[in-house]
Amino acid sequence: MCVGIVKDRLMVRVGPAAYASLVAQPHARKMDFTGRPMKGLVYVEPGGVASDGDLRRWVEHGVAYVRSLPSKQTRGARSRP
Repeated sequence: MCVGIVKDRLMVRVGPAAYASLVAQPHARKMDFTGRPMKGLVYVEPGGVASDGDLRRWVEHGVAYVRSLPSKQTRGARSRP
């Protein structure tokens, strides 16, 4: 998961390295879906994605972070006893 929508906000997975600089951007804030801030995830208010370029920039941050992660190995078919 790299981006999503929660109510009227864009949720972006930016990772821990970029978190501090991106959460300080205009219209961005800590994601606190559970009541606690979730490091590496930010909410972007509607004003932060008002133009196609703004939205593209945030999506690119999310995609870049997810692409930087090691790939998950697929599980093999489970055999039944």
